[in-house]
Amino acid sequence: MGKGLLFFCCACCILVLTIVNLSIGPIISGNINTFIPNIGTLNCAKEKDDWDDAKDQPNADEDAIKYNQEYEYNKCQRAKGMHDMEYTSFIFDIVLGFVCGLLGLLHLFDLKKDFVSNTGLIGLICGIVGFVLTFVYVVFNGLVYTTVYTSEPKRDGDHAFAEISGGKVNCLYFDDAKNINSWRAKISDLGKKQYNYDKDYSEDSNCACSPSYSNACNYIRNDCTKKETFDLPSSSPFASCSKLYVPGEPDQIIYKDISDRFLTTLILSLVVCLANIGLALFGFLLFRTPGDF
Repeated sequence: MGKGLLFFCCACCILVLTIVNLSIGPIISGNINTFIPNIGTLNCAKEKDDWDDAKDQPNADEDAIKYNQEYEYNKCQRAKGMHDMEYTSFIFDIVLGFVCGLLGLLHLFDLKKDFVSNTGLIGLICGIVGFVLTFVYVVFNGLVYTTVYTSEPKRDGDHAFAEISGGKVNCLYFDDAKNINSWRAKISDLGKKQYNYDKDYSEDSNCACSPSYSNACNYIRNDCTKKETFDLPSSSPFASCSKLYVPGEPDQIIYKDISDRFLTTLILSLVVCLANIGLALFGFLLFRTPGDF
C-alpha cells in the first residue's frame, strides 16, 4: 500500500471518527449537564478564591480542604477544560480530516500531482496540531470521567451501601473522615447495572433507605461519612437487616448512556490520536519524496 493511500486513509479515519464523536460527545450532546450544570460558564476563579481563603484560615485543616475547596476547584478546571477542548479538537479534526482527505483523493486520481509536496507539509503540520489537541481532550475527558462525583449514592452489585453484623454497621465505601464525597458514585461508575434498570434486582423494602425511613437513613448516612464502623441502636428499623440498600432505580438507563458516551468518545479520540500520528508521519514522507505518492 502506497504512502499516498495511507495518508488518505488516515485523513478519512480522522474525519469519520470525529463525526461520530461530534454526535455523541457528552459536552456537545448536553448530557454532562445532568451532573455539571452550565459547564460552559463555570466560574473557576471563584473556586480558586474559595480554596485560597480556606488555606489562609487559622488552623486550616489541609485534609478537609483537599476534599472540599480543592476538589471543587479541580473539578471546575477539568470540566471547563473538557468543555473547551471538546469543541476545539472536534472542529479542528473534522476540518483537517476533510481537507487532507480531499487533497489525498485528488492526488490518487492523478490530479494536482505538483502539489503533493505541499500536501505532505499540510498533513505533517495538521497531524501534529491535531494530535496535541485531541490528546489534551483525552486527558480532560479521562479526568472528568474518573474523578468527578455525582449525586448518586454508591452501592455494590446488590445495591447495598452498608452491612450490619452484631449490632454494628459496616460502611462499604468509607474512605476518610474528611472525604465528604466517598459515599457518592463517580461518572465512571454509572455504567454498572446497579445504577440503571436491573431486571434481576428484587428490593427488600424493609432494608432499603427509602424516604419512609428518612430520619434513620440520615443518621446512618451521616455516620458513614465519619467512620467505617459504628453501633446501630436496637430501636432502629434496620436492626434485623444484614445489609442496607439504596432504593431501586426506576426503569431507565440514562446513567449508562452518559457513562457510555464518555467512554466511547475517550476510546475513539485515542484512535484519532493514532490517526493524527499516521497523518503527520506519511505527510512528512510525502513532503520529502513527493514522487512516491
